[in-house]
Amino acid sequence: MARYVRIDEFGGPRVLRIEHDEQPQAARGEVRVRVHAAGLNPVDWKIFKGGPAAATYNAVPPCGNGNDFSGLIDEVGAGVTGFAVGDAVFGGKRMHAQADWVVIDASRIIRKPAGLSFEQAGSLDIAGRTAWASVRSLGLTGADSVLVSAAAGGVGVLASQLALRSGATVVGTASEANHDFLRGLGVIPVAYGEGLLDRLRQAAPKYTAALDNSGPITIDVALKLGVPGPRINTIAARGHRADMGITGIGGVEAKLGDLAELADLIARGDVVLPIDRVFTLEQVREAYEYLMTGHARGKVVLAVNP
Repeated sequence: MARYVRIDEFGGPRVLRIEHDEQPQAARGEVRVRVHAAGLNPVDWKIFKGGPAAATYNAVPPCGNGNDFSGLIDEVGAGVTGFAVGDAVFGGKRMHAQADWVVIDASRIIRKPAGLSFEQAGSLDIAGRTAWASVRSLGLTGADSVLVSAAAGGVGVLASQLALRSGATVVGTASEANHDFLRGLGVIPVAYGEGLLDRLRQAAPKYTAALDNSGPITIDVALKLGVPGPRINTIAARGHRADMGITGIGGVEAKLGDLAELADLIARGDVVLPIDRVFTLEQVREAYEYLMTGHARGKVVLAVNP
């Protein structure tokens, strides 16, 4: 029997439960992946709480949970080429990832580089795509100074480093507990809270772009810093100050090749993806309760079949 996380009604983390079902089988063009790790994302809890996010992704209980996963292929369907049983892979399948097995079209998975851990690979699909696409949308160069909010979070930590690789100066907002970590990456850290605008002005003389990963405050402060609206990209407050031409480029704009390139960068050590905490599948409620505090550095992961 296969375990999977199931949602029978909308609500907080307490609606998540472990259920059992028959092992799924790979059909033509599909592979079955024995899941080793499944990363958590804020969009997951926005979906299982119900409301606009659930409607966006057509989530109707009863349903599964989660998107990101990594593991080993243990069954290959007819017609599949390029993959074999035993291959280590990662990818994403909305509302299916938190399970012992994921059956997925072979065209939607990526081979895991040897230097990338299963925990990192299993955390990469949403955050990696989002960071890559949002940074690319701004066309950053060495002439830019960019504000990145939630710079130590799952998307922010990747976006900050990708922005640095463009040559830009990066100023990142984060809790003080993450400041030394960000400095080690080359990011200028600034604390959240009252007085944010003044601290940002002290951190850099001028800002030319902003990547919002936290909400409207980032957009408002970026505009006050003189950042043109079209050079502000948000993944957390789409529609806010839309009159200023702010963009909302996210993960759907990234391709599998982008994600594979980012995976290689992490595997080589050129980009850091920290794993904050690892929970078991049975601890899925506790895992989301922790994620929802907003204090995670990098990613929170479920070890499904480690």
